[in-house]
Amino acid sequence: MPNYRYQIKTSAGDVSVGVISAPSATAAANALRSKGARVLDLSAVQSGPDTRGLLDKLKTLNSGKPSAKHVLDFTTQLAVMVRAGINLRTALEGIADQTTHAAFKRIILGLKADVEAGKQFSEAIARHPKLFGPLYVNMIRAAEVSGSFGKMLDRIALNLAQQIETRKMVIGAMIYPGVIAAMAVSVTVFLLTFVLPKFAAVFEGKEDALPWATTFLMGLSAFLVANWPLLVGLLVVAAVGLALFIKTDLGAFWFDRAKLRTPIFRGMFRSLYISRSLQTMGELINAGVPMLDTIAITGDISGNRLYRKMWATVFAAVKEGKKIASPLSRTALLPKAVVQMIAAGEESGKLGEVLDEISVYYAKQLKDNIKAVTSMIEPIMIIVMGSIVGFIAMAIILPIFKMSQIVS
Repeated sequence: MPNYRYQIKTSAGDVSVGVISAPSATAAANALRSKGARVLDLSAVQSGPDTRGLLDKLKTLNSGKPSAKHVLDFTTQLAVMVRAGINLRTALEGIADQTTHAAFKRIILGLKADVEAGKQFSEAIARHPKLFGPLYVNMIRAAEVSGSFGKMLDRIALNLAQQIETRKMVIGAMIYPGVIAAMAVSVTVFLLTFVLPKFAAVFEGKEDALPWATTFLMGLSAFLVANWPLLVGLLVVAAVGLALFIKTDLGAFWFDRAKLRTPIFRGMFRSLYISRSLQTMGELINAGVPMLDTIAITGDISGNRLYRKMWATVFAAVKEGKKIASPLSRTALLPKAVVQMIAAGEESGKLGEVLDEISVYYAKQLKDNIKAVTSMIEPIMIIVMGSIVGFIAMAIILPIFKMSQIVS
């Protein structure tokens, strides 16, 4: 018979821990409640040595962390099972049996054990904040109160799918110029360190007759060849230093502000943060989450510290009894038209619907901005690469052409 480690609160108010043997977690929880205790925690205790083979252990170690796609699949399957009338414990057990990701399977089984122990599902998933964020937890908590569990899971799944698609588009838009820039730098370094040094012997002794472009590039090439270990070390130190700086509060604030000020990318990031914030707020309001909790969660998942600071200001104002549109009217992070629509939604009592419509509009605008960014980056990078390569080619060919004229 399996053993379960429990933590209970007795009728006298004392907290007690121990181990109980029972056929299942449900039976263990019922046995503890029959004594007048409130079950705070109940988890299975592994008995005997771990009999898993080495291959299974290696698979577990190499499975990695569960991703947002795993959470989306889990939510979709759970929504289908709940709508079909399957109870939550059986649904979690069925999903766990079908899950091939070892780490995520253990998490689902842990959720099942928590539910069997008498915990609310929202309380169980709140123990895994890296997988189930505050938006997910609060929407589930609201569904538990309203009784619309299946419909809420569908809305959460749709929201997760949109977030994954948006993240892919933004990452794709950022990777493309990065790859092009890396190619441009690589080509330039190759020409300066491998091609130009081969012409040093040809131009030797004729430095006075060389054009300034050739003299400059030959000097730059000699400097790179002679000091490349130092330069590589400095680049590594600079990259590591920048990464560490961005992790600080000051660096993260500076980076978030830079994303909103960079000419080509600022429209894309602005649409991203507005769409994400207003979609989150709309979902939570429609789910029945209290307004102060809604604003706090919206700020947490906005993705940018400037927007987080803006929502913190809104939180303080609403806590004092003011309307949402009042502090938003004094910020430049939201367009005036958006603030006016939010104010109209507050007056009409349809703020959730208004926010949904605004977030849909900005989600479409985000896609248009991503297309615009990628279409602008390509010709810009081609022009830059062409100019660099053309300048190097001119610096090499021009003195050779002059020398051939002198010889002839």
